[in-house]
Amino acid sequence: MLRERVAVSLFGLILSAWLITTGGWAFAFAVAILSAAAAYEYGILFRNNTLRPAVPILVLAVFIIDLLRFSGNPGHSATALAMISLIAILWHIADYEKGATKSGTDFAITLAGIVYLGWIGAYLISLRELQDGMQWMFIALSSIWIADSAAYFTGNWIGKRKLVPRLSPGKTWEGYLGGILFGSLSGMAAALILMELTPNAATLSGLRGFIIGAVISIFALFGDLGISMFKREFQTKNTGKLFLGHGGVLDRIDSWLWAGVLGFYVVSLFQL
Repeated sequence: MLRERVAVSLFGLILSAWLITTGGWAFAFAVAILSAAAAYEYGILFRNNTLRPAVPILVLAVFIIDLLRFSGNPGHSATALAMISLIAILWHIADYEKGATKSGTDFAITLAGIVYLGWIGAYLISLRELQDGMQWMFIALSSIWIADSAAYFTGNWIGKRKLVPRLSPGKTWEGYLGGILFGSLSGMAAALILMELTPNAATLSGLRGFIIGAVISIFALFGDLGISMFKREFQTKNTGKLFLGHGGVLDRIDSWLWAGVLGFYVVSLFQL
């Protein structure tokens, strides 16, 4: 599977770079499609394990909330979230009347998916729309990519102390700290390179790149662990099979979700 994994990774990197550079509706639509696909996998994961989240509502809600975030008015996506939540509870009331036995739990799962994959996921779009958003997107995503890789290799090299042995036995404290170090340095390096390539990017600096790389490297891991928690509970390796050798969409974007929201708020502080 190595050749397939490398090919998928290379294609994904090229496509991601083009979409981030292009921005606008192309980027927003791509994020909405990916998030909706992840929402489908999330819903099916629970459906395959005796629960009944409203998968059609999940997918459509996440797609709509993402696109409305691009409208530039946060109130639009907030209104959509409120209205969709009402529709979701009506769906589950009707489902209970049809014989479902865990509709309260099902509603909670549906709502959690909408918020997690729609509302939180839409911060990738919000980050791209900030001043110098293209550059900050590259810095944020490169930080999490480098942190993930560094954590893996550092853990294999010197890792001894398990970080979360029950949830993810392969992760170690040494790998985690190595990921933070290299993720932080990669944020600084990316910022310095982008300052040379795009000298009109007024909000960039090496120190700011280091800070955003550090924040993302410290906290975005928990997005990965959160999805791993679901997979452990249901004893499945991947959430889907869309990407050869890489699992599903949700497997791939679990850390990106938090890179987006953390990046947005840290960069917003820089711009005050």
